[in-house]
Amino acid sequence: MAPTDKMDEKDLIKELKSGSVTAYRRLYEQWVSKLYHFVFHYVKSEAVTDDIVQETFLRIWTGRERLDPLCSFKSYLFTISYHLLLKELRRQLNHPSMEEYLKYQNEASVSEEYIIDDIDFESFCTALVRAKQKLSPRQREIFEWNKEQDIPVADIAKKLSISEQVVRNQLSAALKTMRAELQNHAFLLSIFLLNL
Repeated sequence: MAPTDKMDEKDLIKELKSGSVTAYRRLYEQWVSKLYHFVFHYVKSEAVTDDIVQETFLRIWTGRERLDPLCSFKSYLFTISYHLLLKELRRQLNHPSMEEYLKYQNEASVSEEYIIDDIDFESFCTALVRAKQKLSPRQREIFEWNKEQDIPVADIAKKLSISEQVVRNQLSAALKTMRAELQNHAFLLSIFLLNL
């Protein structure tokens, strides 16, 4: 998808909050395949993945009035699916997939108790907005395009008429700042920074 097609995600979220089915469909089309890939990686079942992805987008629709256009839609989407994924894995604990569950927990590098008790998306959003204010205007622009709107480095370089290496350098500096500022939100930051 061309960058211009992705630049209006905040506007789409505003429209979705107002009940726009068109905005919902566009966001769905933009994220469904990436979300599917993320979930399937852990459950290895098309049927279970379909259920989790469908439930995630259902929750996006039913909770649309609570969406914040200033927060990362990507993080919100993947946090919902992550909770549903954990619920499914807990359900499977009495099945042979216990080994997969333990492998998953190890890969996630975080305990289930931490996830349930400490995830506070609203707090993360507030911290994210505050952390982005520590970036230079150019760093923030590049960071938001690449990490929030999923625009590739090459497309950003063309849009800004700068080299890809300059984009990577700016992004690297931005990531260093963001990790330092959001160290108390390591789990949600890891979802935010997913390259899918």
